[in-house]
Parts: sequence; C-alpha cells; structure tokens
Amino acid sequence: MRDIEILDPRNLVKNREILYRLIISQLMYDGLEKFAMELSMLVKADECAPSERLLHVMIAGMQATNEKPIAPKDDVLPGIDLEFEPEASALAPEPASYETAYVTSHKQSCRAGAFSHDGTLVATGSVDASIKILDVERMLAKSAPEDIEPGREQQGHPVIRTLYDHTDEVAYLEFHPKEHILASGSRDGTVKLFDIAKPSVKKAHKVFTDCEPVTCLSFHPTGDYMAIGTEHFVLRLYDVHTSQCFVSAIPSQQHKAAVTCVKFAPTAKLYATGSLDGAIKIWDGVSGRCINTIPDAHAGAEICSLEFTRNGKYLLSSGKDSLVYLWELCTSRPVQTYTGAGTTGKQEHNTQAVFNHTEDYVLFPDEATTSLCSWNSRNGGRLNLMSLGHNGPVRFITHSPNSPAFLTCSDDFRARFWYRRSTNQ
Repeated sequence: MRDIEILDPRNLVKNREILYRLIISQLMYDGLEKFAMELSMLVKADECAPSERLLHVMIAGMQATNEKPIAPKDDVLPGIDLEFEPEASALAPEPASYETAYVTSHKQSCRAGAFSHDGTLVATGSVDASIKILDVERMLAKSAPEDIEPGREQQGHPVIRTLYDHTDEVAYLEFHPKEHILASGSRDGTVKLFDIAKPSVKKAHKVFTDCEPVTCLSFHPTGDYMAIGTEHFVLRLYDVHTSQCFVSAIPSQQHKAAVTCVKFAPTAKLYATGSLDGAIKIWDGVSGRCINTIPDAHAGAEICSLEFTRNGKYLLSSGKDSLVYLWELCTSRPVQTYTGAGTTGKQEHNTQAVFNHTEDYVLFPDEATTSLCSWNSRNGGRLNLMSLGHNGPVRFITHSPNSPAFLTCSDDFRARFWYRRSTNQ
C-alpha cells in the first residue's frame, strides 16, 4: 500500500479511499472475509491484500497524540532480596484477603492456567482439550458492576476466545512475552501457537510436534526461543521462528526421568528444569549446557514447579513432599523453607508454588484441604489459610505479574479468578 506514504491532507476523497482499503485489508487479515467483501463491494475498492497496517497506524497515531493504549508495565515492582528487609507497611495485601471475582467452567478437569505478561488476559486449559482466554477487566466488571466507569457498562462476556485445536489434555499454557501469542502444550504431543490478536482465531498458526506428551514449556524472555519438557528425559529447545529443535550435546547432563517443569530466568542468563527424578538442573542460557545439578532437592520427591525471582538471585521450588524451598543460586543452598502444607494428607498431584506480584509472599495450594497456604517470602512466616472454594484438588495456580490477582484451576472442572480490590484495603 505505497500510496499511504504520499498522502495529500487536502485530498479527502483519495484519503477516504485509502482508509477503506486499510479497513478491508485489516478485516481480511483478521479472518473476517465476509465483511471485507461486503465493504469492498459497497465502496467499490480495488483488490486488497490481507494486512494489519491499520492496526499499526492506529497505535502510532495514539502514541503521537499521547492517548497511549494500555502497554505492558516496566519491571518497576519490588522483588525479594534477603539482604534487605522492607517496612511492614510496604508489603502488598496478604493473599488471604483476595476474593473470587469470576468462575469459568470446562467440560472436564481444569489443569492449566496463565496470565499474559501485561496482566490483562488469562488463559485456562482442560482435560477436555479446550482452551479459554478471558479478559481480566471484563471479569472484574462482572463481579462489581458498581465500580465500572460511566459509559463503559456494556463490557461484554469475559471469555473472549475459545480454542479447540488439541486432541488431548491441555497440560501447560504460557503467553508470549512480547506478542499476542498463546502457547499451549498438550498430552497429544504438540505445542501450538495461537495468534490471539485475531478475533476469528480457531486454529494454531504454528505447531511443534513431538513423539511424547508435553508436560511444560517456557518462553525465552525475548520470545525467540522456547524450552519444552515432555515425558521423555531430554529437554527440547526450539527456535520459535524456524521451528529448529536443539538438545544438549552432552547426554550425561540430561535428567534421568520425565521433565516436569522448566523456567527461564527473567535475565535470560539461566533456565532451570525439574524432573520426576527429584533433581533440579540449572542451565546456561547461551550455551545450553547444564552448569549445576541439585540432586534430591526435595528428598527425592518429584519436582512440581520452579520460579525465578525477578533479580535472578533465587529459585523457588515445590515438590511432591509438599515442601517449598527458596534456593540461593550462587551457593545452591536453600535459604528459606516454607512448611505446613500437606500435614493432613499426602500430596498425590502436582501443584505449584508461586510468588505474588511483589514477591512479598509465597502461595501454595494444600491438596487435602483445598485451601491456600501462604508465607512471608523473606522470613518464612506462615500466614492465614484461605479456602479456595473448589470441590476437588487444585491442579494449577498462577499469580498476576503486576496486580493482586491469581488464578486457580481444579479437578472440579472450574477455574477461579481471585482479586484483591483496593477499595477494601
């Protein structure tokens, strides 16, 4: 569309023709061919190729007029550093003060969940092979209509996309760190990438096929690479653009059983894996070599989850022993242990330990009681228990990256979105 470059502000007829062509191209790009064809016939436009130029022009225009759309927040939130003790008044609200703001249901157990990196969307995945994408603002509007700004009452349904492209359980979900793309790993042996910016999206635009059920995945902070764990013991690294697959050149560095969790550090210098073999491995983010192994990190129990702190100094881990550890990476020793979960019954299923958005607290669902255990992340002090309201074990928990909100996914087929409203503080 070269004519955009030589616009004459006075020629409104010509400019209107260009506008219509942009609209038609955008509609075609978004998969709305029927409307594109109708508009094309009405305005008698020349043949247009699919393009999202209009979207980029709109974004540039809004930035130029300082009416910027909501952009991902920079990493300005505080994080945990055991060398410094924050003021008690500076701590974020305790997780036990959150309330359920929205509940969505699948046809079978809900096993996966994720927040987008700007915290505006959540995704849920199920044993029924479906994926739902929900708008956070719309969920909050449904739960507290009195808080909606005047003129914005018609928010629409919180579920903005439902995707059916897997043939087996959706085991893991993660949003791309920079683009409107959702990655889903499934027991059908595939990882699929969905362009969720398109309203008509139903099928993945890229598929990575494996011969083993996928258990976990993690995007490199640039979004150019993805680490994928399966029920095989060898970790896979994929180039997202070329689909080329890499594995470590040294077989002895691999795990001895299925990879259960993988996470890149926010700095991209490291990534970590946990396994059914009970070991945690730390890998160099550039060479892909294993640089450290913590054997029997949870007394030989399966590793269930891993999460780096924002500063890259520490690694949070949970295991099937219902214990949660904070590891100092430079010494490979646990500098904090979070205890008290799993006291009423042995943990049968994998679940996750996660930080809240400020890293003040650690959250971990207790399987037997379906309640939320939480601790002060710095001193390990146990906080108030909170019932999670599910009628089955919580199989996944994830916290918003930038606000007091978390998502729980359960075998009762439901996902609950929890939020702490500032008006209650």
